This record gives sequence, structure tokens and C-alpha cells, in this order.
Amino acid sequence: MLRRVAERAAIALLSVVVISLVVGSMFGQPVLFSYVTSDSMAPTLDAGDGFVAVPVQLDDSIEAGDVVVFRAVETGGGGLTTHRIVGRTDEGFVTRGDGNAVTDQDAGEPPVKHEQVVATAWRVDGDVVVIPALGTVVEGTRSVLVQVQALVAGMLGVQGVQTPQFLSYAFFAVAFVWYVLGRAVGRHARERSRSIRRATGIDARLYVAGVVGLVVLAATATMLVPAGPTEYSIVSADYESERQTVVQRGGSVSVTHAIGNSGFLPVVSFLEPSGDGVDVEPRETAIPARGVVNASVTLHAPPETGYYRRYVTEHRYLAVLPQSTIRALYHVHPWVPIVVIDATIGVPFYLAGVRLVGRERLRRRARESPESVTARLRGYLTSLY
Repeated sequence: MLRRVAERAAIALLSVVVISLVVGSMFGQPVLFSYVTSDSMAPTLDAGDGFVAVPVQLDDSIEAGDVVVFRAVETGGGGLTTHRIVGRTDEGFVTRGDGNAVTDQDAGEPPVKHEQVVATAWRVDGDVVVIPALGTVVEGTRSVLVQVQALVAGMLGVQGVQTPQFLSYAFFAVAFVWYVLGRAVGRHARERSRSIRRATGIDARLYVAGVVGLVVLAATATMLVPAGPTEYSIVSADYESERQTVVQRGGSVSVTHAIGNSGFLPVVSFLEPSGDGVDVEPRETAIPARGVVNASVTLHAPPETGYYRRYVTEHRYLAVLPQSTIRALYHVHPWVPIVVIDATIGVPFYLAGVRLVGRERLRRRARESPESVTARLRGYLTSLY
């Protein structure tokens, strides 16, 4: 009994880790779990160690001492970087890896804006919660998948299969197949006699819930992936220039911010200027399916000369509710419309699915057979269809 509980708990934990990594890959930021690939954070995080990542959408309070994941401009060639906040200036956060002798800013990285931070590492009593070797396992699996994909791509004569996003989905698929095959082998080893029991089988509602979960995940991704901050850079100069990014100090320049919707459902978009020195109009707009709407972003140059970064943050929602309702929910918190919209989509799907398939358990007939394990697995997988 205890062994079975431990096995199920391990499988559940593995599923959560894998799903979080896949979803994080889709959203372009860590979701629940992440890991480091270098020793720049040693001894807190050694290369390959993982940690619990809390998205800023859930907790945007950032202070000195926090270990954060941010979108670097220069560090590591740009991209997601995990370092600690060691200070703050008027221009942004000062960051440094625990294993580095100098700050990222001394090494050429501009001060990190709040909008660049995508997640913080969960700490207990001031210490980061470390998951040893999580990244080592993920990267090891990924390297094997790269080789397999290269072989498949060569056989099929295609190259598009070798993409980072595909790697994440392939990793999830491998874990899922491993689970299914493992369960199949275990069941066939135990089932030696013909039996059909009413109390056995899987509740059909679990299948419905799984399908609804995928639909809700797709809807959430549709709202989150295209949204987020957009960076605009300007140079405040003593002179006028024909270049749009060079603005005479104290002046301003307007640029077009295109909001595209490549989906088949209309969306409602809210634009918010992040910080001083930037304005945007309109703040709220409805975008038709397969349409584009242009907003105007005004960038203001400060009296001091130098290089400055401005941000405009977009929040996007599927227009399955009246726009006035979405607006009211948005003013409560940007995540509230997402939760309500997901419920609006998921609950009817679930109820309709349960009404369609019923509440009976899905059972299969197992009979004694001298077939090989391969044949048994083939029969098991065939029965799923």
C-alpha cells in the first residue's frame, strides 16, 4: 500500500515538473520550476540545480536579496538569466551571480528594469529552495532528444522539427509514453485471469477533465504568450537628429505600436505605460479576428543626456465576455479576467462532455494470454482507440 502511494506520488510530482517546464517553454518564462546551467550562482545554485520559480504575475514584490530570473540584454549573450538582486538605483536593479566577483552592471549589463524580471526563486527563511540536479536530468534528456530529432529530420528531409519548442513537447511526450507503457506492463503482469469488475476502470469524467484542461491551457496561452512588456529605447541628446531613436533632451517622439491578432477569436487588449517617460493611446482596444490595430506610443527624453529604455505592457484577453465586463475585472487585477474567461470556457465544456460520455467507468477486458510483452503493449495501446 505504501509503495503504491509512493509510486503515485512520484509520478504525480514528475508530471507536475514536466508540465511546468513545457508550459514555461510555451510562455517563454519559468512556470513553477526552473534551473541554472552555469555555476554563476554557486554555491547557492550549482550548475544543473533547479528551484521553484514564482512568476511575477503572482508576486511582483522584488527587493534586495531576491534571486530573480530576468531577460538580460548583455549577460550571457542575452536571454533569461538567474542572478541575485544586490542593490537598486534610479535606473533599475543591480544584479550579480553569487559566484561572480563583479555585478552584471560592472560587466556591461544595463540596470535591470522591473519589467525585465519574469520570476523570483522561492525562499524559505531566506534560503532558496533547491532541487538538486533537476536541470542535469532535463538537459540530459534534451540532448538525447536532439540526437533523435536530428536522425528523424534527416530521414524525413525536414529541419523545422529541430526547434526548442518541439524539444519541450517531445520531452513531455516521452515522459507521458514512459508512464503509459509502464502502467501497461504492470497491468498485464498482474492480470492473469478474465475479469470485468464494475468498481475497476477509470472514471470517464477524468478523461473529460483532461481534455478540458488542454482546452483551458490553450486559451490561457493565447492570452499570455502575445502579451507582456515591449521595450523602446531612446537616446537623449543635445542635438536634433533624423533618427527616430535619438531625441533632443526634454523633447519627445511618437512611434506606432502595432497590436496584432492572428487568432480566429476577437481579443481585448489593455496597454499600460510602465514607469515614467512614456505614454500610450489608446489604453484599451478591441482587435477583430485576424486583425491589427495601431496604438501610438510617445517616448519622452529626460533633461539629462544618455541612453534610456521605456516599456509598454500589454494585457490581452479573449473576447468571450462583454468588453465592459472584461474591463471591470481587469481593474480588479490583470489576472482576474483570465481566471473568469478560463472558467467561462472550461465549465460548459466539462458539463457538456460529462453529459455526452456519462459517468460510467471505462473498463477493458483482460484475459490470460501467452503473448509477448510487445504484443500485449500493442494490444493495450490499440484498445485506447
